[in-house]
Amino acid sequence: MKNYKNVLLKPTSTVKEALKIIDSGAMQIAIVIDENEKLLGTITDGDIRRGLLNNISLDDSIETIIYTTPTVANISDTKEEILKKALDKKLHQIPIVDNENRVVGLEEIDELVRPQVKNNKVILMVGGLGTRLGSLTENTPKPMLKVGDRPILQTIVEKFAEYGYVNIVMCVNYKFQIIKDFFGNGSEFGVNIEYVLEEERMGTAGALSLLKTVPTEPFFVMNGDLLTNVNFEHLHKYHNSNNSVSTMCVREYDFQVPYGVVNLDGNQIVSIDEKPVHKFFVSAGIYMLSPEVLKYIPENKFYDMPTLFEKLISEKQNTVSFPLREYWLDIGRIEEYKKANDEYDEVF
Repeated sequence: MKNYKNVLLKPTSTVKEALKIIDSGAMQIAIVIDENEKLLGTITDGDIRRGLLNNISLDDSIETIIYTTPTVANISDTKEEILKKALDKKLHQIPIVDNENRVVGLEEIDELVRPQVKNNKVILMVGGLGTRLGSLTENTPKPMLKVGDRPILQTIVEKFAEYGYVNIVMCVNYKFQIIKDFFGNGSEFGVNIEYVLEEERMGTAGALSLLKTVPTEPFFVMNGDLLTNVNFEHLHKYHNSNNSVSTMCVREYDFQVPYGVVNLDGNQIVSIDEKPVHKFFVSAGIYMLSPEVLKYIPENKFYDMPTLFEKLISEKQNTVSFPLREYWLDIGRIEEYKKANDEYDEVF
């Protein structure tokens, strides 16, 4: 992903320049973009050979040999979705584009199969009481409730490990010993786990002031009662490419008014909208933060993540959103817990 800019070409580039890119590295592909970095197509060694058979010269432009309908993946695609596309087409690389079809990366399939271990920390907020789940959480912390054949928290840990994020901090409180007894130091799950005990409830941002070691690289923060297929590596790349200090995953939420909405001008009825649907973006409880945001978090004080973002916005810091379109479920109520169990096998 990080070296994709080395293989970018403009349509006015020559065949010789394309050959140099393809032969100089292990990627075996060149990506053609326009002046706005939108994808026009790809070129491989095979495209060049077919062009030479059709009498183009090395000094000709590449316009006639561009493959204009390549298989691509969206930046929000999960690892599983990308691998499926690659295996179906027997590809070794797939360009990654954003929602505007701008090229933002090049995924090498071999790297997906063997993810590199990354140093970035993953902070999991797992100290909640889970009172809305009633008797289910009387003796068990909510993140340890089983969905499918394993605790919610185990699925979260394993999904991060899939992408090479193995340095995990769990901020614990309610019945924390159950969590520690299950996960230990994390070695059984291929990760390294340390624990931070909240003596008092600190909030999703306030708990970060208790970290024993201050992160030196961007780090994840995630609520421990979520199930999601988000591509954590793409979130990481997105955070970096936008020079963000704080990135919030957001989810579209639709709300339908159950009545006809009457629009007025004074006492005059202007129009009536029958049961209109309003769309909002809501926080998905998944964040990526750069280390410099920690200085905005007060010590020994309850401080939640929306308050932190409001502070950063007021300080003119670069805060961006990462829209989720993949599977996501906040297990806060009995209905959602049942839904998670019904869908788990199909999704995970």
